[in-house]
Amino acid sequence: MAPTIEAVIFDLDGVITDTAEYHFLAWKQLGEELEIPFDREFNETLKGVSRMDSLDRILALGGKQDAFSPEEKEALAAKKNEHYVELIHHISAKDLLPGITDFLDEIRAAGLKIGMASASKNAFTVVEALGVRHYFDHIVDAATVAQSKPHPEVFLRAAEALHAEPAHCIGVEDAAAGVTAIKAAGMYAVGVGPAETLAESDYRVDSTDQLSLTKILARVSASEA
Repeated sequence: MAPTIEAVIFDLDGVITDTAEYHFLAWKQLGEELEIPFDREFNETLKGVSRMDSLDRILALGGKQDAFSPEEKEALAAKKNEHYVELIHHISAKDLLPGITDFLDEIRAAGLKIGMASASKNAFTVVEALGVRHYFDHIVDAATVAQSKPHPEVFLRAAEALHAEPAHCIGVEDAAAGVTAIKAAGMYAVGVGPAETLAESDYRVDSTDQLSLTKILARVSASEA
């Protein structure tokens, strides 16, 4: 018999809204200042990764991984974030990804808890600006965890805050690192995006407007039969 699903836990970027372009522009500006050019393909490797880990990857790309002290790295990451915050200043409900509100309504109508496990330290700001804060029973962001995805900590903390067993949770992610984190947490992983990057998902859709709780629960039941 399939376990009773108690909660659905979402990533933010790429699932609720897409601020990836803003992250790219902010990192690109910092990279140019450090004389470390990178393209959108490299930026894809930063999806779902924490701010400091992203900075380390960029510095390594430019062969400058040992060029800055921990304090200087913190300052660089803060500088990137300041630019990112400026870019998302005008974000609003129109920036919600297609079908997400309907999906959230479906989950709420089913009586399930809703959480967020985000790699962003700006999750609360973005969710408030999008006008969907009321849907989430609890939000865990990068400011409150020690380990970044693909470590499962952020998803485990969200489940704990929701008083839900990890095995009774569904995680929704668009990044490979996030899906790995969901699986490591012992949850059912729903991927949103291309099959080649989300092969580890238990269930996958191409886009957010294809998310359906009914279909996901049917797949969960089939997998446990």
